[in-house]
Amino acid sequence: MQKAVLITGCSSGIGLVAAQDLRNRGYRVLAACRKAQDVENMQQLGLEGILLDLDDSASVERAAAQVIELTSGRLYGLFNNAGYGAYGPLNTISRQQLERQFASNLFGTHQLTQLLLPAMLPHGEGRIIQTSSVMGLVSTPGRGAYAASKYALEAWSDTLRMELHGTGIQVSLIEPGPISSNFTDNVNQSQSDKPVSNPGIAARFTLPPDAILPKLRHALESPKAKLRYPITLVAHSLSILRRILPGRALDKLLRGHS
Repeated sequence: MQKAVLITGCSSGIGLVAAQDLRNRGYRVLAACRKAQDVENMQQLGLEGILLDLDDSASVERAAAQVIELTSGRLYGLFNNAGYGAYGPLNTISRQQLERQFASNLFGTHQLTQLLLPAMLPHGEGRIIQTSSVMGLVSTPGRGAYAASKYALEAWSDTLRMELHGTGIQVSLIEPGPISSNFTDNVNQSQSDKPVSNPGIAARFTLPPDAILPKLRHALESPKAKLRYPITLVAHSLSILRRILPGRALDKLLRGHS
């Protein structure tokens, strides 16, 4: 039986390359996008487009119901990839901006996952994978809101993994560092006159979106998926430095390259 996988955030970048790769590997790919035009683009690419706005709980409910109907209640994989970044010093981030950041990067993911678990649990198998970030490992000045949402996603995934132990459903996190995509272009800057930009050194270690594909395939297909999959040298290095450096030393390093 062809395995069905839902991927969110498919309009570009990681989501788009993942959807095309998994379709070529024989999966039935349901590709979710926030805009109707992008959903139409998915159809033209031979994918099954789903309209989904994670900020809107009613949209999440409709999308989940559509996925369950299309798959006849049998979903193998859920790749929670959609999200965006709200950048700016914390004293320029309003409560409403922080709530929207969490709505996209955590609350919508939580709601969608819980609504789709009934299409996974009865079958004793499945994979739930989240796109986190290097900002889910460390935080830097100007990225506190985004990092907080990704830290929360990491904790949420750890709990979900433990709660689903014994069900046959495995839970993994993909943790990209610098990836060339539209993400930076779509960042919501709280200070348009003082935008937060990536340090120049990041460009030297930036990889294309398809760098995630070997890790995504492993997370979906290995009998024993890893808990975390760092992507890029930056993510690997910071994962190690966070464990071995004293807190103040890590602060100094991150301040200097933020």
